[in-house]
Amino acid sequence: MTSEPAHEDLDRTEFVLPLDEEMLAYFREMADVLVERVGISRAEAVARINATYGAGESAAWGVGLMAHELPEFWAYGTYYSPDHRDRLPIGDPTADADIDFSKLPVRPAPPKASPFWTLEE
Repeated sequence: MTSEPAHEDLDRTEFVLPLDEEMLAYFREMADVLVERVGISRAEAVARINATYGAGESAAWGVGLMAHELPEFWAYGTYYSPDHRDRLPIGDPTADADIDFSKLPVRPAPPKASPFWTLEE
Protein backbone atom coordinates (compact mmCIF):
# COMPACT_ATOMS: atom_id res chain seq x y z
CA MET A 1 0.00 0.00 0.00
CA THR A 2 1.22 3.49 -0.80
CA SER A 3 0.49 6.43 1.43
CA GLU A 4 -0.20 8.69 -1.57
CA PRO A 5 -2.51 6.89 -4.04
CA ALA A 6 -2.89 8.00 -7.63
CA HIS A 7 -5.62 10.62 -8.01
CA GLU A 8 -7.85 8.43 -10.19
CA ASP A 9 -7.86 5.72 -7.50
CA LEU A 10 -9.35 7.99 -4.84
CA ASP A 11 -12.87 7.49 -3.55
CA ARG A 12 -14.58 10.57 -2.11
CA THR A 13 -17.67 9.08 -0.57
CA GLU A 14 -18.78 9.65 3.01
CA PHE A 15 -15.31 10.61 4.21
CA VAL A 16 -13.97 14.11 3.74
CA LEU A 17 -10.45 13.11 2.84
CA PRO A 18 -9.52 11.29 -0.35
CA LEU A 19 -8.97 7.59 0.26
CA ASP A 20 -7.82 4.80 -2.00
CA GLU A 21 -9.94 1.63 -2.08
CA GLU A 22 -7.95 -0.08 0.68
CA MET A 23 -8.10 2.88 3.07
CA LEU A 24 -11.78 3.48 2.28
CA ALA A 25 -12.48 -0.09 3.44
CA TYR A 26 -10.38 0.52 6.56
CA PHE A 27 -12.22 3.75 7.43
CA ARG A 28 -15.54 1.97 6.91
CA GLU A 29 -14.34 -0.72 9.34
CA MET A 30 -13.63 2.02 11.88
CA ALA A 31 -17.20 3.28 11.41
CA ASP A 32 -18.48 -0.30 11.84
CA VAL A 33 -16.64 -0.53 15.17
CA LEU A 34 -18.37 2.60 16.44
CA VAL A 35 -21.80 1.49 15.23
CA GLU A 36 -21.56 -2.10 16.46
CA ARG A 37 -19.57 -1.74 19.67
CA VAL A 38 -20.41 1.76 20.86
CA GLY A 39 -23.98 1.91 19.54
CA ILE A 40 -23.98 5.23 17.70
CA SER A 41 -25.48 5.89 14.28
CA ARG A 42 -23.39 5.43 11.17
CA ALA A 43 -23.81 9.15 10.43
CA GLU A 44 -22.30 10.06 13.80
CA ALA A 45 -19.53 7.48 13.44
CA VAL A 46 -18.51 8.90 10.06
CA ALA A 47 -18.74 12.48 11.38
CA ARG A 48 -16.45 11.63 14.31
CA ILE A 49 -13.94 9.94 12.00
CA ASN A 50 -14.07 12.85 9.58
CA ALA A 51 -13.56 15.39 12.36
CA THR A 52 -10.59 13.49 13.76
CA TYR A 53 -8.82 12.24 10.66
CA GLY A 54 -10.16 14.49 7.91
CA ALA A 55 -8.59 17.65 9.28
CA GLY A 56 -5.45 18.67 7.45
CA GLU A 57 -2.94 17.98 10.21
CA SER A 58 -3.97 14.37 10.87
CA ALA A 59 -4.12 13.48 7.20
CA ALA A 60 -0.72 15.08 6.55
CA TRP A 61 1.22 12.20 8.15
CA GLY A 62 -0.48 9.68 5.90
CA VAL A 63 -3.47 7.47 6.50
CA GLY A 64 -1.49 4.50 5.22
CA LEU A 65 0.27 4.31 8.57
CA MET A 66 -3.07 3.72 10.28
CA ALA A 67 -3.48 0.24 8.80
CA HIS A 68 -0.67 -1.04 10.99
CA GLU A 69 -3.17 -1.04 13.88
CA LEU A 70 -6.62 -2.56 14.26
CA PRO A 71 -9.46 -0.23 13.17
CA GLU A 72 -10.59 -0.21 16.82
CA PHE A 73 -7.32 1.43 17.84
CA TRP A 74 -8.21 4.57 15.88
CA ALA A 75 -12.01 4.38 16.12
CA TYR A 76 -12.22 4.30 19.92
CA GLY A 77 -10.20 7.52 20.14
CA THR A 78 -12.84 9.36 18.12
CA TYR A 79 -15.49 8.48 20.70
CA TYR A 80 -13.78 8.04 24.06
CA SER A 81 -11.38 10.21 26.00
CA PRO A 82 -8.64 8.46 27.99
CA ASP A 83 -9.50 6.99 31.39
CA HIS A 84 -8.05 8.14 34.72
CA ARG A 85 -4.85 6.24 33.85
CA ASP A 86 -4.62 8.03 30.48
CA ARG A 87 -5.55 4.85 28.55
CA LEU A 88 -7.86 4.26 25.64
CA PRO A 89 -9.09 0.87 24.47
CA ILE A 90 -7.13 -0.43 21.50
CA GLY A 91 -9.26 -3.32 20.28
CA ASP A 92 -7.17 -6.06 21.84
CA PRO A 93 -9.31 -8.06 24.31
CA THR A 94 -6.32 -8.81 26.55
CA ALA A 95 -5.04 -5.22 26.64
CA ASP A 96 -8.57 -3.83 27.06
CA ALA A 97 -9.70 -6.37 29.68
CA ASP A 98 -9.37 -4.05 32.66
CA ILE A 99 -10.88 -0.98 30.96
CA ASP A 100 -14.43 -0.24 32.05
CA PHE A 101 -15.94 1.11 28.85
CA SER A 102 -19.01 2.36 30.74
CA LYS A 103 -16.82 4.73 32.77
CA LEU A 104 -14.75 6.14 29.92
CA PRO A 105 -15.41 9.82 29.23
CA VAL A 106 -17.15 10.41 25.90
CA ARG A 107 -15.87 13.09 23.56
CA PRO A 108 -18.50 15.45 22.16
CA ALA A 109 -19.61 14.73 18.61
CA PRO A 110 -18.75 17.35 16.00
CA PRO A 111 -21.39 20.07 15.58
CA LYS A 112 -24.19 19.00 13.23
CA ALA A 113 -23.62 22.09 11.08
CA SER A 114 -19.99 21.10 10.45
CA PRO A 115 -18.84 19.68 7.11
CA PHE A 116 -17.93 16.43 8.89
CA TRP A 117 -21.56 15.21 8.86
CA THR A 118 -21.76 13.73 5.37
CA LEU A 119 -24.52 11.17 6.01
CA GLU A 120 -28.04 11.76 7.21
CA GLU A 121 -29.16 10.13 10.43
